[in-house]
Amino acid sequence: MELSSSLTPFTKKLSEISFSSSLSPFPLQLYQKPSKPNNLRVFAVAVDPSQELPRNSPQRLLKELAQRKKVTAPRKKVPPKRFILKPPLDDKKLTERFLNSPQLSLKQFPLLSSCLPSSKLNNADQTWIDEYLLEAKQALGYPLEKSEELGDDNPAKQFDTLLYLAFQHPSCDRTNARHVRSAHSRLSFLGQYVLELSLAEFFLQRYPRESPGPMRERVFGLIGKRNLPKWIKAASLQNLIFPYDDMDKLIRKDREPPVKSVFWALFGAIYLCFGMPEVYRILFEVFGMDPEAEDCQPRLRRQLEDVDYVSVEFEGNKLSWQDVATYKPPEDALFAHPRLFRACVPPGMHRFRGNIWDYDCKPQVMQTLGYPLAVKDRIPQITEARNIELGLGLQLCFMHPSKYKFDHPRFCFERLEYVGQKIQDLVMAERLLMKHLDAPGRWLQEKHRRVLMNKFCGRYLREKYLHRFIIYSEQVQDAYEHNRRLRNPSTTAVNQALHGLSYTVYGKPDVRRLMFEVFDFEQIQPKSV
Repeated sequence: MELSSSLTPFTKKLSEISFSSSLSPFPLQLYQKPSKPNNLRVFAVAVDPSQELPRNSPQRLLKELAQRKKVTAPRKKVPPKRFILKPPLDDKKLTERFLNSPQLSLKQFPLLSSCLPSSKLNNADQTWIDEYLLEAKQALGYPLEKSEELGDDNPAKQFDTLLYLAFQHPSCDRTNARHVRSAHSRLSFLGQYVLELSLAEFFLQRYPRESPGPMRERVFGLIGKRNLPKWIKAASLQNLIFPYDDMDKLIRKDREPPVKSVFWALFGAIYLCFGMPEVYRILFEVFGMDPEAEDCQPRLRRQLEDVDYVSVEFEGNKLSWQDVATYKPPEDALFAHPRLFRACVPPGMHRFRGNIWDYDCKPQVMQTLGYPLAVKDRIPQITEARNIELGLGLQLCFMHPSKYKFDHPRFCFERLEYVGQKIQDLVMAERLLMKHLDAPGRWLQEKHRRVLMNKFCGRYLREKYLHRFIIYSEQVQDAYEHNRRLRNPSTTAVNQALHGLSYTVYGKPDVRRLMFEVFDFEQIQPKSV
């Protein structure tokens, strides 16, 4: 009895503790499994925050890690749903948006109008204009008055807006605004072809005996992207492009793309408002480019001896940029660009008048191309002289270098091909800008590249059966006869030379006619079945 009475308090205590039914109430049968090291828990010890933790303490490391996790953004940021799908604008809002757009405000200057922003400038844009625009205009040598005060018939009225957009490169603060980003890229897209054409015309007239190869090297030495920061710094414009950084301390991939974008857009704006003469002034006076500098000279190469004459205005006279910029053709000039024609078509071409090609092939070529165009001249002798020179130029366009180049280096289509490439690029760029008002520059660039591929230029010439009239040497004729891979590049060159000839003789409107009506570069005309 004493034993039972002594056990009762112990059993009472056990009964008060709740165990699962599978466990015995006796403590001797309770076994705890050894814990695995993976299940170990770290318990942080509370420390007074006013005391700085030691450098190597785990608490400090955990605290820094937690703070770093807060700052670090996730790798892939999912856009909000409202940006994924937008409901289409109804007709009324869409009409208002287009009618209120500055791009439809100038009927007199459609190209200039297409390069204006798609919506009106806001307060943030006006802040940049008030703060920095005067500095830019002063550096470029323009009057400081607002351009809005000019008349509506003056394209320079939009210069302040275009100059502001030219400096808003993709890395700057305002690039998040769609109307600014898109307008800058469109200006930059136009400006690169303006630069190429202006320097091509300048070097063709400055060096009338030189082949296009050395000229391309001269152009690259002046406006290659590696040299552009030097010109921007010479005009003291680097602080407008990099307001928070020292341009000289930036690495190349951070420095060159913004500078190139601004440089091209700047010349797009200048060309739209003031024309090609002002492009030359900015290049050679403001930026201080020197065509005789050592770093833009072509590499030494074997030169073919040129025994033929050049036009009188080039003989012993190396033209300066002022001569090219201020040149105006006389009233009774035969051509739209007479000096450029003389620089590309040597006077010695008259020895080919009356040859077999002149009688047999020229009439078919002129009929296909729609030449000669009807031009009202003061006296009929001017029309006759123009048509004779046009026929000689056409024969030069079809003269392959293999025929006469090694004895007469300029008796081939190379120089006309060079200027034809550049004017073809510019005309297509202008066409795309006016046709696609809402497209950004990168899309236009890709479209431009796809339309003007070399293989297409040659194909359009062959579709008109003009490749039959190309003048080859006998050896090359035999090699090309059954090898289209050798033959097709020459058809591309002839097509581009035809554009160069039409530009020098009749001007830019005739280049548009050839590209979009005769050769149908956009491939929108119905095909004959």
